[in-house]
Amino acid sequence: QLQLMESGGGLVQSGGSLRLSCKDSRFTLDYTAMGWFRQAPGSERRGVACINRRTGSTAYANPVRGRFTISRDPAANTVFLQMNNLKPEDTAVYYCTVGPECRGHVVAGQDFWGQGTQVTVSS
Repeated sequence: QLQLMESGGGLVQSGGSLRLSCKDSRFTLDYTAMGWFRQAPGSERRGVACINRRTGSTAYANPVRGRFTISRDPAANTVFLQMNNLKPEDTAVYYCTVGPECRGHVVAGQDFWGQGTQVTVSS
C-alpha cells in the first residue's frame, strides 16, 4: 500500500522559513498530482499547493502565493514545500496527499494522506 512520509514541521518566528518534505513510498502514474493541505484548529482542511509530478506545473492558494514554493525530486519520489516569510496565520497541521490530478491548487481525488506535521509560527 502506498505510504506518504512527511517531515520538516516545527516552531518558527514570524518571517522565518521552514521546508516540508513528503516521500511517496511507491510512485504510480495513477497519482500524478501531489500536494499539501493544511488544517488550523477549529477550521476545515484546505488545499495549499499542488504539483503535477510529470510536468512540474504548480499552483498555489492565494494566501501563500509568492511565499511558498512546491517542488519535486522525481528520483526520490519526494515533494517539497518551501515556506518563506511565514506568518502566524500559517500555523496549522500540514498534510501531504496524492491524487490523479491538480485542480488548481487542490489535489483532486485524494486517496492517501500523510500523518500530518505541525507548523507553528509565533508572532
